[in-house]
Amino acid sequence: MMRKTLLAAALTLTAFAAQADYQCSVTPRDDVVINPQTVQVKGENGNLVITTDGNVMYNGKQPALSAAQREQAKDYQAELRSTLPWIDEGARNRVEKGRIALDKIIVQEMGESSKMRSRLTKLDAQLKEQMNRIIEHRSDGLTFHYKAIDQVRADGQQLVNQAMGGILQDSINEMGAKAMLKGGSNTLQGVLGGLGGLQTAIQNEWKNQEADFKQFGKDVCTRVISLEESRKALTGNLK
Repeated sequence: MMRKTLLAAALTLTAFAAQADYQCSVTPRDDVVINPQTVQVKGENGNLVITTDGNVMYNGKQPALSAAQREQAKDYQAELRSTLPWIDEGARNRVEKGRIALDKIIVQEMGESSKMRSRLTKLDAQLKEQMNRIIEHRSDGLTFHYKAIDQVRADGQQLVNQAMGGILQDSINEMGAKAMLKGGSNTLQGVLGGLGGLQTAIQNEWKNQEADFKQFGKDVCTRVISLEESRKALTGNLK
């Protein structure tokens, strides 16, 4: 169950595509570059640049806009400015929430000196580095890299799998040491009992967080669909 919880946290890295336990009908096919003056949407659907006051450059040309089109462009870029940070913050918060919850369980079950805690801290930092490959934080704004999604998903799962190997070994070693200190004739039974208690605690925590992970995926999907509909409406009129 620890693996499932950590994998769910890793999958929030791909939240822009709403793939975290929820298949979305829309998959992004454009990078988004946000800075104080403009929002740029570029990729398979062309190159669209919108200023904050609604001026548009589309595939290198500046079309004449009606008042309605200008408002449409302003609304679309404002939606992007709102949605991208919301997704980034939501994904990061859930990774952090997962780390805190798992760390608390480790402290309760294994003690504050457990090596499992440092492995979890390292994994948390690695996952957040992966997040920045998808939604990059720059000094003047954010950039969403749609082509990074699949690779980050694979790399994130690999990081979790590697961490799980070390965490499992640490748990066996530390529970074995505890069982030896307690004495008795059946050290293995003590280790297995400790592992069972740890698994139960993590399973209960996963049940607490599972609904939130899934709802976040659905909420992200709703926003991605809305953005795609806005983009199509705007560029369709420009054509």
